[in-house]
Amino acid sequence: MPREMDKPRALHRTDWMALLSGTLFVVLGILILTGSIKDPLVLVSLVVVGLGFAGLVAVVARVIRGK
Repeated sequence: MPREMDKPRALHRTDWMALLSGTLFVVLGILILTGSIKDPLVLVSLVVVGLGFAGLVAVVARVIRGK
């Protein structure tokens, strides 16, 4: 099946909110499994701060992109 070479490939823009949120939950999961975080209040505060940071980065990236 030949591939059409006339069409330029469309670039996929990075979804910063999804990328940073996923990274946050992976890191928090590792910290919970290793026993580094035992206090639920610390866990909740890290989730809130991390999601807030991810949202801020996503908004700034969208403003810079101009969309």
